[in-house]
Amino acid sequence: MKRINFQLLALTFCQAMIGQVGVGTNASYNRNNDNYEYANRNILDVKLDSENDMFVSIKGLANIKADTYIATFSVTQNGKTAQEVNELIDKRINQSVSEIKLKKNVETFIDMISFVPVYEYETEKKTFSRKTYNEIPAGFELKKNILIKYSDPNQLNDIISILSNNEIYDLARNDYYSDSLESIKKEMMNKAKLLVQEKIKNYEILLGQSLADSEKKIIDGYTVNYPIDMYKSYEASNSSSLNLKKTAPINQVSKSTTIYYQPILNKEFDFVINPTLLEPAIQVQYEVKIAIKTNKPAKMDKNFVLITPNGELKALDTNTTARPIR
Repeated sequence: MKRINFQLLALTFCQAMIGQVGVGTNASYNRNNDNYEYANRNILDVKLDSENDMFVSIKGLANIKADTYIATFSVTQNGKTAQEVNELIDKRINQSVSEIKLKKNVETFIDMISFVPVYEYETEKKTFSRKTYNEIPAGFELKKNILIKYSDPNQLNDIISILSNNEIYDLARNDYYSDSLESIKKEMMNKAKLLVQEKIKNYEILLGQSLADSEKKIIDGYTVNYPIDMYKSYEASNSSSLNLKKTAPINQVSKSTTIYYQPILNKEFDFVINPTLLEPAIQVQYEVKIAIKTNKPAKMDKNFVLITPNGELKALDTNTTARPIR
């Protein structure tokens, strides 16, 4: 009998770079630019449209540097028996984790993902019939994730070096966290409040009337964008244009895909906190909308006056029911 193994093991390598806390993780290769467009959607989709309303809107942006990071590395191990696959993956993980724990302010956690049998096909050939492919057990596949919490962005270089020495290469994602997120939100709300008041005062000057007693409607909201959703990609290549026959074989090489961090730009905001960005950051957007009911013009009473043949003026009562002329 001849065995054909259809199992394909793919190892994805990530390059270690200086200050690579902002590096696009392996998950970025499977993302498209729709994630970036989604992050740039309108903060408030609720409309306050109504007749005779005047609208006041303030939008703010804050760039927050992360103070804690959690990197997730995926580990896959295959083996003939359950004991073998467990021993192999534990050896790789335990050796890596023991070295990583020696670093300052670093914590680790092992997350069990899956433990499944693996199958392959064997061919069975008979003299007077076609080949038959029979599925048979081939071993086991075990997946675990290593979650590593760290606070110094430069530590990621050393972590990747330690893991790669134990054949762990798949950086699935790298999450950003900040303890100052709530305080930044409050600061943005206070800034927006002052700008709203200033804008309303300017409108009062232009209109020549006070809006203090006008009926008002207000809505506000936040949107938080994390770096993992803010990477864009493009294919860095320039193919030649040739007039070839339709039947001519064309062998194309694999093109390099470039991934880069594209933050939300500050050009459409009324105020920006920490406008200068060097490394990927957590970006918070805040918007407040106010609809102010403007006063309608006062209704004027109409008076009708009758001039008699003698030149006298008599006021007409329009509320009196007219009598038919006989």
